[in-house]
Amino acid sequence: MLTLLFNTVKPHWHWHWHWHWLWRVPLAMLLALVVWLLIFRWLPVPTSAFMLRQDVVAIFSAETPFVRHDWVSLEEIPRHMQLAVIASEDQRFAEHWGIDMVATEAAIRAEMRGRGKGGGSTITQQLVKNLFLWEGRSYVRKGLEWGIAGVMEIFWSKERILEVYLNTAQFGKADYGVGAASANLLHKSVGKLGAADAALLAAVLPAPSKYSAVKPSGYVRARQGRILRQMRSIGGAAYLQRLD
Repeated sequence: MLTLLFNTVKPHWHWHWHWHWLWRVPLAMLLALVVWLLIFRWLPVPTSAFMLRQDVVAIFSAETPFVRHDWVSLEEIPRHMQLAVIASEDQRFAEHWGIDMVATEAAIRAEMRGRGKGGGSTITQQLVKNLFLWEGRSYVRKGLEWGIAGVMEIFWSKERILEVYLNTAQFGKADYGVGAASANLLHKSVGKLGAADAALLAAVLPAPSKYSAVKPSGYVRARQGRILRQMRSIGGAAYLQRLD
């Protein structure tokens, strides 16, 4: 009788034990994320998931270059470089809290009509993907991206998000961050980047492995011109004051 009772209760206890610990996993991950965000709220971020992945691949593939990355503080980055990525990637950056619902709803409607081409991601979401996630489109990745973006906006200022984004975004096949991009692609220091240079670098952001700032195609040049116009249309350098 005791054996029968034990065998009856054991599976229930087994599952109860698993559920008892299962809810702690996302909590532990959230706490780890918060600690990480607090640590790097001021310290330079040394690398990202994308950079680490490329360096690992480069060890085994001669066709993949090792990452070039130089951290540059936001104070050293010209305002027009800051403005160029906002004009190009996320013109509502100063207004949203990590997720641009207007752009997201438009992207969802396009997806439902079978015309989805991505889009809708904010600078915060792109930074989250660069730092913690992976390439490719999936509901799992997008859900994680949204959740982490919301937490990031709580613990980091807009200026900090922009600073880290400018230091981790990929501008070339090997160059991550505006410091490496300006030195290796345009052969000048960050401080000497002009508005046209900034727009050119921002123009390759959607697909840095496809578009080149060294030998820009007609499409890249046209996109560069659009970004220059958008930089003026959103208010120029005055826009950046809204990030304070």
